[in-house]
Amino acid sequence: MARRRQRWTLAALLLQPTSGFYALSRRNARTALRSSSSDPNDEDTPVPVQKALAAMTAFSNRYVKVSGTKYCSEPSVPAVVIRGLAEHKAALGAPLCPCRNYVDKEAEAKSGYWNCPCVPMRERHECHCMLFLPEEHGFAGDSDEIGLAEVEELTANFKPPPQ
Repeated sequence: MARRRQRWTLAALLLQPTSGFYALSRRNARTALRSSSSDPNDEDTPVPVQKALAAMTAFSNRYVKVSGTKYCSEPSVPAVVIRGLAEHKAALGAPLCPCRNYVDKEAEAKSGYWNCPCVPMRERHECHCMLFLPEEHGFAGDSDEIGLAEVEELTANFKPPPQ
């Protein structure tokens, strides 16, 4: 029986349980998203999206530090992008880039090219969403961290487009 060799991406390494973040393996991510939440405060947001939002906020904060980038100077930009990543993570099981238009989202999520951090970000440090900006970028702010409460507040009126 041939043994499959597991490939680790930077995103997977950042989300390992030993570093205090969520595991990225598909089985663990889907299991975590299906479990129920005891947070009665947010009744409008489905439980999987709440959990994915916490995971994507933690991932984004860690990736900003590891990659040496900054968030946009306008805090609503990273908040909306993180919310979009969480919506896709809950719906598709992968943090597919929310700033692109896809013919088949499921196929794109499986291919992994546009899963955050996308290939252009990993190879050339080019983030189309303006989530991860190099310090010399004109819109780069001073912040390298955003809180879950801040993301929730800035995206309180966020409604994803109809499918």
